[in-house]
Amino acid sequence: MSAEIELSDDQVVELAEMFRLMGDPSRLKIIAACLGAPMCVSDIAAKYGMSQPLVSHHLRLLRAARVLRSERRGKQIFYEAADHHVKRVIGNMVEHVCEQPSPESADVDDATRQE
Repeated sequence: MSAEIELSDDQVVELAEMFRLMGDPSRLKIIAACLGAPMCVSDIAAKYGMSQPLVSHHLRLLRAARVLRSERRGKQIFYEAADHHVKRVIGNMVEHVCEQPSPESADVDDATRQE
């Protein structure tokens, strides 16, 4: 991949919308829940103590943004990450958040704050 990425205005808007949607804590929980295995609305709602209509609303937005995809199995619809790109982006950010900062990065952060 080259250092510079050329995006059209429409692509920038689409990307910004994806990040905006993923920036909501409830939606991010829903995305994370769907990374390992497909999940249905009722299981997601029970896992996070959310109402099914609210979960359905979030899922509809995430599906429209191509962050999640759905598959009907009988009477239920199961949701999972749209593709490996979504899994990789969220997985990488989870790893980043969970890693312990190195002593060098703490020094840089302190120096930045003092400026």
